[in-house]
Order: sequence, then C-alpha cells, then structure tokens
Amino acid sequence: MLGICRGRRKFLAASLTILFVPAITWIYLFAGSFEDGKPVSLSPLESQPHSPRYTASSQRERESLEVRVREVEEENRVLRKQLSLAQGRAPTHRHGNHSRTYSMEEGTGDSESLRAGIVAGNSSECGQQPAVEKCETIHVAIVCAGYNASRDVVTLVKSVLFHRRNPLHFHLIADAIAKQILATLFQTWMVPAVRIDFYDADELKSEVSWIPNKHYSGIYGLMKLVLTKTLPSNLERVIVLDTDITFATDIAELWAVFHKFKGQQVLGLVENQSDWYLGNLWKNHRPWPALGRGYNTGVILLLLDKLRKMKWEQMWRLTAERELMSMLSTSLADQDIFNAVIKQNPFLVYQLPCFWNVQLSDHTRSEQCYRDVSDLKVIHWNSPKKLRVKNKHVEFFRNLYLTFLEYDGNLLRRELFGCPSEADVNSENLQKQLSELDEDDLCYEFRRERFTVHRTHLYFLHYEYEPASDNTDVTLVAQLSMDRLQMLEAICKHWEGPISLALYLSDAEAQQFLRYAQGSEVLMSRHNVGYHIVYKEGQFYPVNLLRNVAMKHISTPYMFLSDIDFLPMYGLYEYLRKSVIQLDLANTKKALIVPAFETLRYRLSFPKSKAELLSMLDMGTLFTFRYHVWTKGHAPTNFAKWRTATTPYRVEWEADFEPYVVVRKDCPEYDRRFVGFGWNKVAHIMELDAQVRS
Repeated sequence: MLGICRGRRKFLAASLTILFVPAITWIYLFAGSFEDGKPVSLSPLESQPHSPRYTASSQRERESLEVRVREVEEENRVLRKQLSLAQGRAPTHRHGNHSRTYSMEEGTGDSESLRAGIVAGNSSECGQQPAVEKCETIHVAIVCAGYNASRDVVTLVKSVLFHRRNPLHFHLIADAIAKQILATLFQTWMVPAVRIDFYDADELKSEVSWIPNKHYSGIYGLMKLVLTKTLPSNLERVIVLDTDITFATDIAELWAVFHKFKGQQVLGLVENQSDWYLGNLWKNHRPWPALGRGYNTGVILLLLDKLRKMKWEQMWRLTAERELMSMLSTSLADQDIFNAVIKQNPFLVYQLPCFWNVQLSDHTRSEQCYRDVSDLKVIHWNSPKKLRVKNKHVEFFRNLYLTFLEYDGNLLRRELFGCPSEADVNSENLQKQLSELDEDDLCYEFRRERFTVHRTHLYFLHYEYEPASDNTDVTLVAQLSMDRLQMLEAICKHWEGPISLALYLSDAEAQQFLRYAQGSEVLMSRHNVGYHIVYKEGQFYPVNLLRNVAMKHISTPYMFLSDIDFLPMYGLYEYLRKSVIQLDLANTKKALIVPAFETLRYRLSFPKSKAELLSMLDMGTLFTFRYHVWTKGHAPTNFAKWRTATTPYRVEWEADFEPYVVVRKDCPEYDRRFVGFGWNKVAHIMELDAQVRS
C-alpha cells in the first residue's frame, strides 16, 4: 500500500486528482539570524542535532539529573540531621527500651492515642520493619480524573519507581480522560515488573453522588470509600495514595507495615497535621467529628479482606447518612467520613508514624513531625495551592518534588533481576524485531529507530472540543521541539479552529513548556488545542512519528497537515470548512493544496488579502516557498496559474512534490522510518497519490 519509499510497488506517471485552494495560505517565517544575506532556517527538523554531539548532550542531561537527585538526597540527609538536633531540647520520655520525643502540646498524635488507649505499641519510633519478600507484588490504588491529575500521577509514579525493588501493580480508578492518557503513557513507558489495571470511575459516581461535597477534588474525592467494592475480591491489601504524593523511600517499607496490624486494625493512617478537626482555625469553624486531630487520608493502608467481612460499605454509609443530617456536606471529601467512622470505632486504626504522610497544607504543623524523627518518607502537597503553599521549609520539599518532576522517565525502565515478569506481548515482539536486525549494517541505527517506543503523554494540558454540527471541522496538525515554542501564540491567533500538536521534549523541557503555556494568556484562553508530549529518546528526531501522534488524536473529520513554522492566513479556517462542502471531500478522494510562501524578513506586515500578497510577491518581500532552494518541492502547485485563479483547479503529481494539504482523517499515516530532515513529506504525498489512483 505504501509507495516506492517502502519498495512494495512502482508508481505510474499518472495524474493525481488534487484540488488547489486559490487563497492566501501561510507565510513561512524566518526567525533566525542572517548570514551573507541568506536566511538561516529554523525548521524544527533541521534544528535537531544529528551528530555525536546530540548523543553527548543527551547523556550530559541524564547525568546532570542523576547528580541533582544525589544532591537532593544529600540535602535531605543534612536537613534531617539539623532537625534532629531539636530532640535534645525537647522533653524525652522512656517507653520500654526506646526513647521517644514529642511535644505535649501538639505531638505526633502518640500521646493522645495512648491516653485514648486505642493504639498500644503503635508509636512513631522507627523500629525494625519485617522484610518484604524480594519478588512480592505491592498493590497501589490511586483515584485519578482529568488532565491535571494525570500529570500529578506521573510524578508520583516516578518517585515510587525510583526507589522500588519490588514488582508493582497499580490499580487506577480513572475517568475516561485519565484512562486514555495513562493507558497510552504506561503502554509506551514499558517499565518491567509493573502492571496497570483500570477501573471506570464514572461507573462509581452513583455510589457516592448522594454525598454533598465542597472539596476541590469533587465527586472523585469520595471514591476511596468504595474501594472494597471496586477492587478485585481476591485482593487482600492495598496502599491507597492521593495523586499529590511524593515518595522519598522504597514503598516496600510502607507495605511491610501491614505485618504490624493487630486485632481488628484494618486502616493504616497518619494523624492529621493541622488543627482542622480541633475546630479552632477560625471563628465558627465546625468540622466533622474526629478522634483528636483526626487522620489524613492521603496515604491509607487498607486490609480489604477484613474490611469486607466487617461490612465496611454498610458501616461508612450509615455514618455518612447520620452526620449529613447536621453537617449537610463534607468539606474534606472522603477524609471527613473516614474520621467520623473512626470516631465511633477507634479500634479500626493502626496509626502510622507521621513521616509516612508529611502534610504541607497552609495550616500544617508538620514541622513537629520532622523535628521529632530523623527520616522523611512521604511528602503530601495536600493544599489547593500545591507547591505555592506557605511553609518555611517548603523550598527543601519543593526541590525534592521537582527532582522527580523533571527526572528522565526512560531511566526508570530498569529490570528487577531475579524476579520473573509477566509475559508482555509488546515487549516480546519488540525484542524479536530488534534481534532480526543486522548490527553490522551501516544503517543499523536508522533501522532500529523505527522500533523505538517513545513514552507518550497525550493531552498534557486541558482539552475541550465541541463537534461542529455540519461535520466540516478541520484540525491544524503540526509537530515541534523546544525551539519552536514561540510560534504557538502566533498560530493560535491566526487559526481559531482546533489544533493537534506533538511536542518532542525531555522530561525537564516538558515542565518548561508547562510553565510557558500556563504563563501565556493566549494559550490558556484556548481549550481546543491538544498538546501531546513525545519524550526524547535516541539520537534521531522522529519527525514522522510525531506527525502520526498528532494526526491520530484529532477530533474532527478533516485535518490540515501543516508545519510549525507557518502562519495560516487570517480566515483560512472558515475558508477551508466551506471548501470541504464545495468540493465534496466527504465522498471523494481529494486533497486540498494550500499554497505556501516565505519571507526573508524577521518582521513583516501580514498580508490581509490575495491582492496584497501578490503585491508583496512582485516587490520581492515574499517568495513562493523554497523557490531558491528546492523548486521541485512546490513547482506542481503552478503558482503562475494561482495568481489569476478564482476557483479551485486540478494539479498533477510529480516526483518530489511536497505540498501542504487538507485531507480526511482516514488518510494514511506518515512512514516513521523517516527521521530527521528530508523526504518525509515527499513519501507521504506519493502514497496519497497512489491511493487516489488505486
């Protein structure tokens, strides 16, 4: 089906039925310096290094991130040492053979718990944890909904993977958006000994929608209540995490705490590190009932089998119904209901040491925790402000978080030696294909590139699209790298329709892009732009893979295959929608060619009409695209005829033709064997021509 570029068929010199739109299109902008009066191209393809320097740069980037991790770990160690000095100034009490320090005013909750007589032997000292079996699978449940939460999950998972030594099984309760994003991400991440299962959060809404909730997490913030019913009946225990969690240790240490549960203890929780449940944060503050300071549900150990036997579903529902008669709604979502249940049944709780959930809300008293202990294991950004929270030690915690935020996820694809992994069909097929390549082949690296699986994070930012009622909508499709971010605002101003962009970035660059986008009023005002991150890997720029990612995730019946260096004429979006109807693209194999022009000027008054553009062509301020460099690429467009055309006209395909076109969304993908610069669009247009004539 592919053309000469794939060696499967020869093409006859027949004409291609391609229709040309006689309108102003886009102007290729040179945004670089000039040498000897010649423009320096800023094409994202040409700007990508294709030499050993790129490999060295990539290696240096990875090494610098590794160094940053080690620096943060050293800062962590130093801070722990400094904070532990405060122990000598605080009252020390003997408890058995262990010394322990706490403030009688605030404490870590141990003194209150002991007075209540409910957590015997459950102190905050760091005792010897029972070892977890080397290949024992650790189960983790996370509720995730929407675009922003999906990004947060990635950072959480990175921190877990960085320290882990055990197989992991993530149970993700996700809405349709998060499932699409995370399913693609984990499928392309291909981390050994990691299994992912999804559970439809939308199907669970009816279970908790009857509970009025004021928390910013919305209805999804209540879904941890129904995990006993949602997760597999044969799953006995699980660690439940909020998405705004960062691990600073091996999660197996937390998994080992299950062995310390006794009697009817079925919930492992850390005491709430604020005065919220004491009701003294402000005047007339009336919280839900809780035991002392209550417990925070950002980190929960659940003994699912015992909870089911205790009829947990009935227990929490009856409690919620009773309290809602007076409280009317929850303020902290599931946490309020968990605490109300615990207030009535304190024997259910095994109190975890405070370092398993260091909470950084605005009213936090977490400093008491890391003053009393010499280790911090889990950081929890439990505030709507997240990293902007006010805390005198927030810079230390923020640096720890940013380390994982920008950490190269490719480095986490390490094997767990000695632990058998479940058979993965995709991995096995990949290994088989790679084994069939000849490493002595001079083109080995190029041939290997087409089998490289790049981590892909779809819809990195919020995306909304309302389908057009007339079924004529067109999405602008393009790909770019970091050096083209400055084009995004201009394109959004020129094209009001939907846009699908694939960005080739490192993990650190993805965060730079996020900050850039969030700081732009133009980009933040547009919700119909899909940003899909394809993470850097290898020495080549996978231009056609990027195009395919952007093409695959459009929501319209037609797409305008563009390049990021072009600005569409004002009004082109509506003009193309009308042309779709006029030329009956829905029922015919046609492609609309949009003529391209370029300028040698850094600043240019954008033409507002075809007459104005013709005048600029005559004056030499504009040129037909690549006229001086690669005439054959656009010569079949027949610009001489275009100058006087008032209706669409047919053009003939010729070798090396590479126009920019509007096509149906079911058109063939680009051949991903093409990497870097050259021939990638030529091959695609050739294949379109073959399909028209087949």
